[in-house]
Parts: sequence; structure tokens; C-alpha cells
Amino acid sequence: MDAAVTTWLQRLWPHDWALAWPWMLWAIPLAWLAWMLLPARRTQGGALRFPDGEALARVGDGRPGVLRRHAPWLGWLAWIVLCVAAARPQSLGPAVLPPDSGRGMMLAVDLSGSMETPDMALGNSTVDRLTAAKAVIADFLDRRGGDRVGLIVFGDRAFVLAPITADLDTVRQQLRDSVVGLPGTSTALGDAIALGVKRLRAVPAQERVLILLTDGVATSGVIEPLKAAELAQIAGVRVYTIGVGGGDSQQSFFGIPVSMPGGDDEVDETTLQKVAQMTGGRYYRARDAQQLSGIYGEIERLEPVKTQGKAVRPRIEHYYPLLLAACGLFVLAFALNAWRRRG
Repeated sequence: MDAAVTTWLQRLWPHDWALAWPWMLWAIPLAWLAWMLLPARRTQGGALRFPDGEALARVGDGRPGVLRRHAPWLGWLAWIVLCVAAARPQSLGPAVLPPDSGRGMMLAVDLSGSMETPDMALGNSTVDRLTAAKAVIADFLDRRGGDRVGLIVFGDRAFVLAPITADLDTVRQQLRDSVVGLPGTSTALGDAIALGVKRLRAVPAQERVLILLTDGVATSGVIEPLKAAELAQIAGVRVYTIGVGGGDSQQSFFGIPVSMPGGDDEVDETTLQKVAQMTGGRYYRARDAQQLSGIYGEIERLEPVKTQGKAVRPRIEHYYPLLLAACGLFVLAFALNAWRRRG
């Protein structure tokens, strides 16, 4: 029966309208049943005797009877509107796509002293390794809408600057404010991996990704890098390792190309390759900002943001104006009834 009532009302209403609680419409005849079945209220006072019946009739005929006759019907109409409002009429709004459900990802950035080496080409200028990394990572974050990303920095020790969060602006700000030497001048590579694994345990297993960027060799820390890689393997964390900087970058000194100090032996490529291999990730080598950008683009392809879910149409409530109309009709009915009695 509720379905039949709803179908009948939908013929009168616009398309995609429905009642959330159609059974509330059965309250409409309750007021009429109460009026019919309950006994009339007895007056406690005595009857008023009016000696001149003709004068009383003339007074009655002079009153505005239209309003007096319509006062009861206003109360009935107010009750009907109130019951319809209680049934909660709703309509379907425009389709809305739910937010992306992306991956849980940790970024680990080396802030050791060697990261201020100015051997990375960025555009037409040469910048230090940390500046190039910041520019590329910021662009990477711009394309990770829907992901939950955290930030770890490491030097003598590893620290969490930003927990895993969907607020990527906060992660960008923390990265922008990072400076070389903030956590020390050494390289606690294993501690950074272990800390990332610890933080990623709260993320669903299939979404755990750690991207580690460094330019050196593990020289400090409590945990060895390969031991930390074993922990990542057990926890199901894929570790992508990136080695930055190197001797192939060149600067110009009075027009003469000069190699920067250091070289490929500055980066422990063997260890970084083993860490990536053990955890199902990949190792990359970047000697300038363009290569680094391409690496993050490759990681973005390997770890894509999940597609959006099915579009949904939210339900919009429409009982507010009906409730206000019912209240207005009740007030008007009571006012007319009081005016009639006073008259």
C-alpha cells in the first residue's frame, strides 16, 4: 500500500521524487478519527441567556462569516501538509563523482650535507640536489590527487615531517621548508626505510609505496638498509629508490667544462638496487632535474591513482518549506479561531 501511495504521489510531483517515509501519510486521517470518536469537551460554566434573539441574529449576520467558516479547514489543511512533510519528500540531485581512492605513499628525502652540492641542471641554471628534488617532487604531488602522502626526511636520523594525509598542500609546505642538515649531515638510509614501513602499516597492503631519494651511502643509523628492506618485504611495502647527483654533471668555469667533485661512487647503487629488488620496486639514477622528473613520471605510471568510483546522485530533502507552511497554517487557524471566540 505504501508503494501504491508513493506511486500516486509521484505522478503529481516532478520526476525522480520520492518519499523517504511514505507510511507517515497514514497519520493524515488520525486527526479526523480523533475528532469523530473522542467525546466533546464539556464546559464548566453555565449557559448565557440572551433575552433579545433578534438582536443576536443581527449581530451574527454582521460578522465576517467567510473567515469564520474557513478557520476549521485551515487546521485540517495544516495537518495534511504537516503529515506530507513528515513523510520526507526527496528528489535526486545531479550526479556526483566520489573522490578518488588513491594509494598510501611515503616520500623519504635525504637531507644530508651532500644534498647541497650544486650539480643538478634545472632549466637553464645549475642548482643543488635538494632544490632540484623539491621542484620535481612538488610537480609529482600535483599529479597525485586522491593519494594519501607522508614525508620523511633523514640525515643522522630519520624523522616524519608529515604523516600520511590527503592534505597534499601540507606535505608541499613541509618539503618547501626543509633544509640541508636539518636532521644531521650523515645518511641513515636504513632508518628511513624502516620508519616508512612502520608508517605504511596503517595503509591497505596493496597500496603501500615508499619512494626514497638519496645521494649517498648509508653512514649512520640503527638499522642496516638491507635489514630494513627485509622488513619492507614482510610488510608488503614496495620501495622505489632514486640515486641523485653524480660525476657526469658538468659546470662551466670561464667557458671550460669542469666535472663536479664526487662521481658515481658517491651513491651506493648496489645497495639501492638490492633494496628495490627485494621489495618489488625499482632503482633509478638521476643526474639532472630532467631525468629526475622522468623517474617520478615512470613511478606515477607504475603506481597509478585509482580511478573514481561510480557516480552517485545525492538525495535532496524538500520537507523544510512544507514544515514552514504547516506551521504558518496552524498559526493562522488558531488566530482566526481565537478571534471568532472573542467576537
